[in-house]
Amino acid sequence: MTAELYPAIDLRGGRAVRLLRGDYAAETVYSDDPVAVARSFEAAGAQWIHVVDLDAARSGEAGNLDLVAAVAKSVTSQVETGGGVRSVAAAERLIDAGVARVVVGTAAVERPELVTELAARFPGRVAVGLDARGRQVAVKGWTETTGADLVELAQRFEGEGVSALIVTEIGRDGTMEGPDLDQLGAVLEATGVDVIASGGVGTLDDIRALAGLTRGGRALAGIIVGRAIYEGRFTVKEALACLAPV
Repeated sequence: MTAELYPAIDLRGGRAVRLLRGDYAAETVYSDDPVAVARSFEAAGAQWIHVVDLDAARSGEAGNLDLVAAVAKSVTSQVETGGGVRSVAAAERLIDAGVARVVVGTAAVERPELVTELAARFPGRVAVGLDARGRQVAVKGWTETTGADLVELAQRFEGEGVSALIVTEIGRDGTMEGPDLDQLGAVLEATGVDVIASGGVGTLDDIRALAGLTRGGRALAGIIVGRAIYEGRFTVKEALACLAPV
């Protein structure tokens, strides 16, 4: 299986932004037109686009729902969206808005039974976002640290019908300093659920390293890239070429 590329659009206040290590005070605005960004990703060949509603992630409210809907309707690429999915109603709103897959983060840690319910209601359309510093999981837009262990939590969702686990190393997110291969390898080894990597990608060599990562005969299902694309380190097309089967 070849890893899928997920170029990322983080929404805050109606704009496409990136935070450094999840810090809301360390924000860079990249575009006032997230729909145009999504279309550019689609034009470059992206089959998936990863969208995070940062306002919703922090507040639990549907901060940029209309914009998420506009993005989903403007592209034929599949859109995966997280941020503030803490109820069945919140997930339904995103599904109704045209999102192909919803990502449950905070609620997956605090109320894992919600994930079970959503996965049964929307088969193949629910992913779990596991955001951690090392193995210590954080919630609520990364503003609160929990006592939960990343690997143990990953194992918790085995057999629950979850389509993917999105693992983000908070300490590397937005830094372009390289992914945490050990962290990702531990999750790959611990579960049979598809694992999507997020955080730290800064070069095409990072893409290649992630694509080549295997544990227990398993490889990553996907790679999320944000800042490196916006900063011009490489293009979506170049990243896709790295991931193309030889």
